[in-house]
Amino acid sequence: MIDRLSQISPHPNPLSQAGEGTKPIAILGGTFDPVHLGHLRVAWEAAEALDAQVRLMPANVPPHRPVPVASAQQRVRMLEAALARQDRLTVDTRELRRDGASYTFDTLRELRSEVASSQPLILLLGADAFAGLPAWHCWIELFELAHIVVLTRPGHAPSWSAELAAEIAPRRARAVAQLRRSPAGMVFELPVTPLEISASAVRTLLAAGREPRWLLPEALLADASLLSVYRSALIP
Repeated sequence: MIDRLSQISPHPNPLSQAGEGTKPIAILGGTFDPVHLGHLRVAWEAAEALDAQVRLMPANVPPHRPVPVASAQQRVRMLEAALARQDRLTVDTRELRRDGASYTFDTLRELRSEVASSQPLILLLGADAFAGLPAWHCWIELFELAHIVVLTRPGHAPSWSAELAAEIAPRRARAVAQLRRSPAGMVFELPVTPLEISASAVRTLLAAGREPRWLLPEALLADASLLSVYRSALIP
Protein backbone atom coordinates (compact mmCIF):
# COMPACT_ATOMS: atom_id res chain seq x y z
CA MET A 1 0.00 0.00 0.00
CA ILE A 2 2.74 2.46 0.93
CA ASP A 3 4.73 1.74 -2.24
CA ARG A 4 1.67 2.07 -4.44
CA LEU A 5 0.73 5.46 -3.05
CA SER A 6 4.14 6.94 -2.33
CA GLN A 7 4.21 8.63 -5.73
CA ILE A 8 0.83 10.34 -5.23
CA SER A 9 1.34 13.87 -3.98
CA PRO A 10 -0.22 14.87 -0.65
CA HIS A 11 -3.47 16.83 -0.73
CA PRO A 12 -2.99 19.63 -3.23
CA ASN A 13 -4.26 23.05 -2.13
CA PRO A 14 -4.80 22.10 1.54
CA LEU A 15 -8.23 23.06 2.81
CA SER A 16 -6.78 25.23 5.54
CA GLN A 17 -4.84 27.29 3.01
CA ALA A 18 -5.54 31.02 3.19
CA GLY A 19 -7.36 32.56 0.28
CA GLU A 20 -10.40 30.26 0.02
CA GLY A 21 -12.16 32.31 2.69
CA THR A 22 -15.75 31.31 3.33
CA LYS A 23 -16.39 30.04 -0.19
CA PRO A 24 -17.98 26.61 0.18
CA ILE A 25 -15.83 23.55 -0.40
CA ALA A 26 -17.71 20.82 -2.23
CA ILE A 27 -16.69 17.18 -2.54
CA LEU A 28 -17.57 14.87 -5.42
CA GLY A 29 -16.48 11.32 -4.74
CA GLY A 30 -16.25 8.32 -7.03
CA THR A 31 -13.91 5.74 -8.45
CA PHE A 32 -13.27 7.82 -11.61
CA ASP A 33 -12.31 4.62 -13.41
CA PRO A 34 -11.87 6.46 -15.73
CA VAL A 35 -12.97 10.06 -15.19
CA HIS A 36 -15.33 11.04 -18.03
CA LEU A 37 -17.22 14.07 -19.29
CA GLY A 38 -20.29 13.18 -17.24
CA HIS A 39 -18.26 13.57 -14.03
CA LEU A 40 -16.67 16.80 -15.18
CA ARG A 41 -19.87 18.40 -16.43
CA VAL A 42 -21.81 17.97 -13.18
CA ALA A 43 -18.77 19.02 -11.13
CA TRP A 44 -18.40 22.21 -13.18
CA GLU A 45 -22.10 23.05 -13.02
CA ALA A 46 -22.08 22.54 -9.24
CA ALA A 47 -18.99 24.74 -8.88
CA GLU A 48 -20.69 27.55 -10.80
CA ALA A 49 -24.15 27.22 -9.23
CA LEU A 50 -22.80 26.99 -5.67
CA ASP A 51 -19.83 29.34 -6.22
CA ALA A 52 -17.75 26.60 -4.63
CA GLN A 53 -14.35 25.02 -4.96
CA VAL A 54 -15.14 21.46 -6.04
CA ARG A 55 -12.73 18.67 -5.16
CA LEU A 56 -12.93 15.39 -7.04
CA MET A 57 -12.05 12.69 -4.56
CA PRO A 58 -11.17 9.23 -5.91
CA ALA A 59 -12.11 6.39 -3.57
CA ASN A 60 -9.59 3.82 -2.45
CA VAL A 61 -11.90 0.84 -1.86
CA PRO A 62 -15.53 1.91 -2.43
CA PRO A 63 -17.79 0.08 0.06
CA HIS A 64 -20.63 -0.56 -2.41
CA ARG A 65 -18.82 -0.95 -5.75
CA PRO A 66 -16.28 -3.32 -7.35
CA VAL A 67 -12.56 -2.68 -6.96
CA PRO A 68 -11.40 -0.24 -9.68
CA VAL A 69 -9.58 -1.59 -12.74
CA ALA A 70 -6.99 1.21 -12.72
CA SER A 71 -4.66 1.66 -9.76
CA ALA A 72 -4.84 4.65 -7.42
CA GLN A 73 -1.84 6.26 -9.12
CA GLN A 74 -3.30 5.72 -12.60
CA ARG A 75 -6.65 7.25 -11.66
CA VAL A 76 -4.94 10.28 -10.12
CA ARG A 77 -2.88 10.80 -13.28
CA MET A 78 -6.05 10.74 -15.37
CA LEU A 79 -7.79 13.22 -13.07
CA GLU A 80 -4.83 15.58 -13.06
CA ALA A 81 -4.66 15.50 -16.86
CA ALA A 82 -8.41 16.08 -17.17
CA LEU A 83 -8.36 19.05 -14.78
CA ALA A 84 -5.31 20.82 -16.19
CA ARG A 85 -5.49 24.49 -17.22
CA GLN A 86 -8.29 25.46 -14.84
CA ASP A 87 -8.40 25.87 -11.07
CA ARG A 88 -12.04 25.56 -10.03
CA LEU A 89 -12.00 21.76 -10.00
CA THR A 90 -9.14 20.04 -8.18
CA VAL A 91 -8.13 16.56 -7.04
CA ASP A 92 -8.02 15.49 -3.39
CA THR A 93 -6.24 12.17 -2.84
CA ARG A 94 -6.83 11.72 0.89
CA GLU A 95 -9.02 8.61 0.55
CA LEU A 96 -6.30 6.90 -1.48
CA ARG A 97 -3.88 7.42 1.38
CA ARG A 98 -6.06 5.57 3.89
CA ASP A 99 -6.15 1.80 4.16
CA GLY A 100 -9.42 -0.04 3.82
CA ALA A 101 -12.86 1.07 2.69
CA SER A 102 -13.48 4.73 1.84
CA TYR A 103 -16.26 5.86 4.16
CA THR A 104 -17.67 9.33 3.54
CA PHE A 105 -18.14 9.90 7.27
CA ASP A 106 -14.39 9.47 7.91
CA THR A 107 -13.53 11.78 5.02
CA LEU A 108 -15.88 14.56 6.07
CA ARG A 109 -14.77 14.31 9.69
CA GLU A 110 -11.16 14.75 8.56
CA LEU A 111 -12.08 17.68 6.31
CA ARG A 112 -14.07 19.34 9.06
CA SER A 113 -11.06 19.18 11.38
CA GLU A 114 -8.96 21.06 8.80
CA VAL A 115 -11.18 24.08 8.22
CA ALA A 116 -12.73 26.84 10.27
CA SER A 117 -15.82 25.80 12.19
CA SER A 118 -17.87 28.27 10.13
CA GLN A 119 -16.61 27.00 6.75
CA PRO A 120 -19.44 25.47 4.68
CA LEU A 121 -18.67 21.97 3.45
CA ILE A 122 -20.86 20.37 0.79
CA LEU A 123 -21.17 16.73 -0.17
CA LEU A 124 -22.32 16.34 -3.78
CA LEU A 125 -24.41 13.23 -4.45
CA GLY A 126 -26.37 11.98 -7.41
CA ALA A 127 -30.05 11.30 -6.78
CA ASP A 128 -29.59 7.51 -6.86
CA ALA A 129 -26.74 7.63 -4.34
CA PHE A 130 -28.72 9.98 -2.10
CA ALA A 131 -31.73 7.65 -2.18
CA GLY A 132 -29.51 4.93 -0.69
CA LEU A 133 -28.10 7.18 2.04
CA PRO A 134 -29.77 5.33 4.96
CA ALA A 135 -27.59 2.31 4.16
CA TRP A 136 -24.38 4.36 4.54
CA HIS A 137 -22.03 4.21 7.50
CA CYS A 138 -23.05 6.83 10.13
CA TRP A 139 -25.40 8.45 7.63
CA ILE A 140 -27.27 10.75 10.02
CA GLU A 141 -23.98 12.06 11.41
CA LEU A 142 -23.05 13.25 7.91
CA PHE A 143 -25.42 16.19 8.38
CA GLU A 144 -23.37 17.36 11.37
CA LEU A 145 -20.31 17.64 9.12
CA ALA A 146 -21.58 19.00 5.79
CA HIS A 147 -24.50 20.13 3.71
CA ILE A 148 -25.66 17.67 1.07
CA VAL A 149 -26.45 18.88 -2.44
CA VAL A 150 -28.38 16.33 -4.50
CA LEU A 151 -27.62 16.50 -8.22
CA THR A 152 -30.91 15.92 -10.02
CA ARG A 153 -32.20 15.84 -13.58
CA PRO A 154 -34.03 19.00 -14.68
CA GLY A 155 -37.78 18.54 -14.46
CA HIS A 156 -37.46 15.31 -12.49
CA ALA A 157 -38.87 15.11 -8.97
CA PRO A 158 -37.06 12.30 -7.15
CA SER A 159 -38.79 10.39 -4.38
CA TRP A 160 -37.17 9.23 -1.14
CA SER A 161 -37.93 6.52 1.38
CA ALA A 162 -40.05 7.51 4.38
CA GLU A 163 -36.99 7.31 6.63
CA LEU A 164 -34.90 9.60 4.45
CA ALA A 165 -37.75 11.99 3.74
CA ALA A 166 -38.42 12.41 7.46
CA GLU A 167 -34.78 13.15 8.18
CA ILE A 168 -34.35 15.76 5.46
CA ALA A 169 -37.73 17.50 5.76
CA PRO A 170 -36.54 20.10 8.32
CA ARG A 171 -33.17 20.44 6.57
CA ARG A 172 -34.32 21.53 3.11
CA ALA A 173 -32.77 24.72 1.74
CA ARG A 174 -34.78 26.79 -0.73
CA ALA A 175 -31.83 28.78 -2.09
CA VAL A 176 -28.08 28.34 -2.52
CA ALA A 177 -27.47 31.37 -0.30
CA GLN A 178 -28.74 29.42 2.70
CA LEU A 179 -25.83 27.00 2.40
CA ARG A 180 -23.40 29.84 3.12
CA ARG A 181 -25.07 30.83 6.38
CA SER A 182 -24.17 27.64 8.23
CA PRO A 183 -21.34 25.12 7.95
CA ALA A 184 -23.46 21.97 7.66
CA GLY A 185 -26.83 20.33 8.07
CA MET A 186 -28.91 21.38 5.05
CA VAL A 187 -30.11 19.57 1.91
CA PHE A 188 -30.48 21.30 -1.45
CA GLU A 189 -31.54 19.82 -4.79
CA LEU A 190 -29.55 21.15 -7.76
CA PRO A 191 -30.66 20.34 -11.33
CA VAL A 192 -27.66 19.59 -13.56
CA THR A 193 -27.19 18.54 -17.17
CA PRO A 194 -27.43 14.73 -17.31
CA LEU A 195 -24.77 13.19 -19.54
CA GLU A 196 -25.55 9.49 -19.62
CA ILE A 197 -21.99 8.20 -19.77
CA SER A 198 -21.03 4.91 -18.17
CA ALA A 199 -17.46 4.33 -17.04
CA SER A 200 -17.95 0.59 -17.49
CA ALA A 201 -19.10 1.13 -21.09
CA VAL A 202 -16.03 3.30 -21.71
CA ARG A 203 -13.80 0.55 -20.35
CA THR A 204 -15.48 -1.98 -22.65
CA LEU A 205 -14.90 0.25 -25.67
CA LEU A 206 -11.23 0.67 -24.79
CA ALA A 207 -10.73 -3.05 -24.20
CA ALA A 208 -12.21 -3.67 -27.67
CA GLY A 209 -9.69 -1.28 -29.22
CA ARG A 210 -12.24 1.42 -29.96
CA GLU A 211 -11.87 5.15 -29.28
CA PRO A 212 -14.44 6.66 -26.88
CA ARG A 213 -14.19 10.16 -28.34
CA TRP A 214 -16.66 12.74 -26.93
CA LEU A 215 -17.04 10.57 -23.84
CA LEU A 216 -13.66 11.28 -22.26
CA PRO A 217 -11.67 14.49 -21.75
CA GLU A 218 -9.44 15.21 -24.74
CA ALA A 219 -6.37 15.13 -22.48
CA LEU A 220 -6.91 11.42 -21.82
CA LEU A 221 -7.19 10.60 -25.50
CA ALA A 222 -4.10 12.67 -26.28
CA ASP A 223 -1.87 10.58 -24.01
CA ALA A 224 -2.09 6.88 -24.84
CA SER A 225 -0.34 5.90 -21.59
CA LEU A 226 -3.23 7.20 -19.48
CA LEU A 227 -5.74 4.72 -20.88
CA SER A 228 -3.44 1.77 -21.56
CA VAL A 229 -4.61 -0.05 -18.42
CA TYR A 230 -8.08 -0.42 -19.96
CA ARG A 231 -6.87 -1.45 -23.40
CA SER A 232 -5.00 -4.37 -21.88
CA ALA A 233 -7.70 -5.30 -19.35
CA LEU A 234 -10.06 -8.22 -19.69
CA ILE A 235 -13.53 -6.67 -19.40
CA PRO A 236 -16.35 -9.14 -18.59
